[in-house]
Amino acid sequence: MSSRRTVLGTLAGLCSSLGLSGCMRVLGERAPTPADLPPNPHAEGLPDRQHAWDGALRSDRHGNLLPPRHHRVLLLDLDTTPDDDAARTVERAMRTLEGAYDWGPDGLFHMLAWGSRYFERRGRLDSGPIREPRVISRTDDPDLLAFDAAVVLASDVPSHLAAAESALRGDRETLNGVSVDAHLAEVFAVRGRRTGFVGEGLPAAHTDAEGVPAGAVPEDAPLFTGFFSGRQGTQATEDRVTIADGPYEGGTTMHLSRLDESLSGWWDLSESERVERMFSGDVDPADLADFETTVPFTGGVAERVADHGVAGHHEKVARAREDGRPIILRRDFNTVDGGQAGLHFLSLQASLADFEKTRRAMNGWYLRDDHEDVTDRSNNGLLDFITVASRANFYVPPRRNRAFP
Repeated sequence: MSSRRTVLGTLAGLCSSLGLSGCMRVLGERAPTPADLPPNPHAEGLPDRQHAWDGALRSDRHGNLLPPRHHRVLLLDLDTTPDDDAARTVERAMRTLEGAYDWGPDGLFHMLAWGSRYFERRGRLDSGPIREPRVISRTDDPDLLAFDAAVVLASDVPSHLAAAESALRGDRETLNGVSVDAHLAEVFAVRGRRTGFVGEGLPAAHTDAEGVPAGAVPEDAPLFTGFFSGRQGTQATEDRVTIADGPYEGGTTMHLSRLDESLSGWWDLSESERVERMFSGDVDPADLADFETTVPFTGGVAERVADHGVAGHHEKVARAREDGRPIILRRDFNTVDGGQAGLHFLSLQASLADFEKTRRAMNGWYLRDDHEDVTDRSNNGLLDFITVASRANFYVPPRRNRAFP
């Protein structure tokens, strides 16, 4: 198998000798189904959008969608020349997952995304759907990462994730009774992995990690902070985050951050103080029962901060809504990777500018003049308890064009 240095040299030589249009042919400007592959026998009933999970998710009694409980992301770099043979291998490997498990939380959700390094290889980073990640907050100094691709796996059944990863790595011959005759390890090297969880009982079972005081997280808490964050009115729809036209139509962009959490101070706060920092200074714990499907902020954050001396996370990010609706779809999950409590913040949006707009609203810099107690971090939502460790950007193509878009 070619080394990364050899791959880069091969691509550079091909692009130099063939020109841009020739390079595009080498890198896969092909029909939606790779050559010599029959129609996908498992495609019927599957959404064309790889990111279309909502129709198969469970919901709570208020109709809020519940994310899969277990998550895994494999971060990949090309390890061979990206030609038609490689595209066939990638497509067949993904079809193996489709054939082995139903599309749903009891089975397996999956997405194959393509990173900023891949678009840089293609000479399309400036004109493509994504760009290199940026530093967005002056209080953080994250590693800005670039990958060729990523595979996102999610399920309520943790053994499904382990088995799927093993099949993609080429370490097993069958997957849930389906023959594994192609695997991503023939095309990619696994450069990193992210694992995590979300849902009642899971954060409380991981309070031995650094950053979370033992015994502090309630058993029914879906996240380390103790709050549910998936109300319908705080999430963009899948239609809103789908690219509407152009060469990347039907896909979406994906941002992946690692946020380290230090929550001893968080759980030292009273319940009222935690509610103020999560929502707003004028929200009382008793009010949360009325927040069934949304968090009803439409404006007035500066006035509330001036009155209470604290800025809430939700009231800040509500400033990024358009026509009253959020512009990003969060599929984040807690983690104890590396023994450190944290959050893998995975968001989908039609444009990375939507994510950056939402994060700038979360920064809350515009509120520091409204009360002396509010700083870049202190009394400023969750910012005193999280540190952004890394960022990376990806494009998630539609299923029909997922192999080297």
